[in-house]
Amino acid sequence: MNFYLTEDQQFIRKAARELASKEIRPRAAEFDKKAEFPWDNIKALAEYGYLGMTAPEEYGGMDADALSHTLVIEQVAWADASTAVVLEVHNSLVIEGFKRWGTLEQKEKYLPSLASGEVIGAYALTEPNAGSDAAGIETTAKKQGDKWVLNGRKVFITSGGIAGIYIVFAVTDRSLGKRGISAFIVEKEFEGVSFGPLEEKMGIKSSATCDVLFEDVEVPLENLLGNEGEGYKMALAALDSGRIGIGAQSLGLMQAALDASIKYAKERNQFGQPIANFQGIQWKLADMATDLEAARLLVYQAAFLYDEGLKTNKRYSKEISMAKLFASRAAMKHTIEAVQIHGGYGYIREYGVERLMRDAKVLEIYEGTSEIQKLVIASSLLQES
Repeated sequence: MNFYLTEDQQFIRKAARELASKEIRPRAAEFDKKAEFPWDNIKALAEYGYLGMTAPEEYGGMDADALSHTLVIEQVAWADASTAVVLEVHNSLVIEGFKRWGTLEQKEKYLPSLASGEVIGAYALTEPNAGSDAAGIETTAKKQGDKWVLNGRKVFITSGGIAGIYIVFAVTDRSLGKRGISAFIVEKEFEGVSFGPLEEKMGIKSSATCDVLFEDVEVPLENLLGNEGEGYKMALAALDSGRIGIGAQSLGLMQAALDASIKYAKERNQFGQPIANFQGIQWKLADMATDLEAARLLVYQAAFLYDEGLKTNKRYSKEISMAKLFASRAAMKHTIEAVQIHGGYGYIREYGVERLMRDAKVLEIYEGTSEIQKLVIASSLLQES
């Protein structure tokens, strides 16, 4: 197995790190404090072309492989997790959805504005009674003449109210169960689309999260994404891509926690010497670095396998879930350790590691909780044996 990045991938990672260092990281704490959407960061990412990373070149995108996209998400998350999740959903779930299931007309209409960053995309699956149980969604879409009419409510939608284009999952035939779920392209300006107040979150505070409501929203027939009744299957396939993105966010947060901890351990003196000299601190740093490298290998492998799966029409959900499970769990564990290494200062906003800890928790929850990842892994193991 070749563990080396290509020259192009190394260049992409370096460029993303420079952008993250110069443009994104200096503003992260202020955006978090104000819970203000990071428009400046999003505009900078758009200028570099990162909002169109996964879009085909003919629509203004980079047509980058999953590993290159992972490298960028990792560097952005190192600087600011809130900005990273906006970028990740936009590329991994929305653009990827158009690329895999969109018609030529849908791609021509929507992908150029998404790839340029003129419009942000959002993914509307979760509902009040359908979180981990995605098959239990209650939003409906009924065909009436030359249109679909959508009614329902989605919750915890990243970039809700900010995004201009939403991929929305709704029941088109309840008698068919999960085979009666379909996906639709809904524009923000469609009459009947409205938004709840922004959620006051513990972490990733500057990303916009809110309910999206649909009241007799008329959607053109041609805005059905993919085939009718295939929405559930599409949602699960898209989440494979999204979970790699969550793994990449985990890597960025872990790297930021490790960097901050090493710096502080060298500077902080106790008992007449830097705390970096104490074995207890050294062991924490060693564990952080080891878990980071293990997580990085799992996430990079997942990205590689995802691309291979697209070529062979094979899903690698087990390996992707393993990467997401391990990386998100390690990110939570070691951002807490970063706070511990900083002692009382770790609890103070000025030092930044408390933000890393707050941001890390959601990694174990969204796009499939850790418990759901274990179910996916176990199911695959039992089917294989």
